[in-house]
Amino acid sequence: METFDPTELPELLKLYYRRLFPYSQYYRWLNYGGVIKNYFQHREFSFTLKDDIYIRYQSFNNQSDLEKEMQKMNPYKIDIGAVYSHRPNQHNTVKLGAFQAQEKELVFDIDMTDYDDVRRCCSSADICPKCWTLMTMAIRIIDRALKEDFGFKHRLWVYSGRRGVHCWVCDESVRKLSSAVRSGIVEYLSLIKGGQDVKKKVHLSEKIHPFIRKSINIIKKYFEEYALVNQDILKNKESWDKILALVPETIHDELQQGFQKSQNSLQRWEHLKKVASRCQNNIKNDKYGPWLEWEIMLQYCFPRLDINVSKGINHLLKSPFSVHPKTGRISVPIDLQKVDQFDPFTVPTISFICRELDAISTNEEEKENEAESDVKHRTRDYKKTSLAPYVKVFEHFLENLDKSRKGELLKKSDLQKDF
Repeated sequence: METFDPTELPELLKLYYRRLFPYSQYYRWLNYGGVIKNYFQHREFSFTLKDDIYIRYQSFNNQSDLEKEMQKMNPYKIDIGAVYSHRPNQHNTVKLGAFQAQEKELVFDIDMTDYDDVRRCCSSADICPKCWTLMTMAIRIIDRALKEDFGFKHRLWVYSGRRGVHCWVCDESVRKLSSAVRSGIVEYLSLIKGGQDVKKKVHLSEKIHPFIRKSINIIKKYFEEYALVNQDILKNKESWDKILALVPETIHDELQQGFQKSQNSLQRWEHLKKVASRCQNNIKNDKYGPWLEWEIMLQYCFPRLDINVSKGINHLLKSPFSVHPKTGRISVPIDLQKVDQFDPFTVPTISFICRELDAISTNEEEKENEAESDVKHRTRDYKKTSLAPYVKVFEHFLENLDKSRKGELLKKSDLQKDF
């Protein structure tokens, strides 16, 4: 996909918000079937404009209001906040303490920069296909737990547009959760403990929780190719010293000797597994637990969540279909059926889809009378670009939300009939 020129962004955003942004699907999502009065009207949006001008507490009456404002402001970034007790745009008129965040989706934010101590290919904002596997594993591990361990049905995964992924859990009961419960959930999903100074960040006890076992099973599918081939985590002395820091000193010498004789990371890993299992069998009083290799696998591959984003109900998170101002990539939904095939480098940039639209418009103008209304035009416009398959993923997610809402309403009406 072509390079993106940030100086073109203001003009591109005008076209994007006028003709390509999927407003009706977006409104359908955040309105949640209009079941709760004023739900959409009490939602906070925040816009970041050119030159980092930041406007919080925006709120809108309806889809048309939202469209007008977005087309007027052409935000560089859109964030979504909580549903409040009052309209956020009137928060200054509410008496102190009365304006409260009441509901929000449970959200997760996973950012590649949090893996810098275990990535060898890139650092800070850079990503490449070699390290993107970390995001694939993160989605698989967290999504499995949200679905199977917690029973959450409506999980929207979204690419951030640059170096990470977000998840929005949208079940009705989940949106009502308190901050304390959210903290509990994110705590359950967190294993990596300790900041930059802490070398060993994973400590397994003798009793391994099923969540950890299931996460290990997911990591095993990717570990050899990701860690031993692509990241080459035992390539040389410098990289294997990092791993020695995670295992008991009593086996350092034996590991070092074997590492020096081995040709590559794959052979060194096999040697480590042999030494670890022998050491575990020899020790009756098992201080380390028979989990040395698992601890290493988890430290190098387990998801690293930004806990604060998930805990706070009033925390803002970047909106799906927002544009990343540095890369120009659209923040698109990820198809959970095709997580392994998702490639951030093929996600369309705003310049690419605007060019696609221009090419099509030029052709059509020659064929078609221009009397056609702008609205009719726009409802079809994104479908003519590379954004279409991603909007389809979003629509599929919305259909499931609708179905489940109708099911709940039927259940309620049946219960009322029984009385």
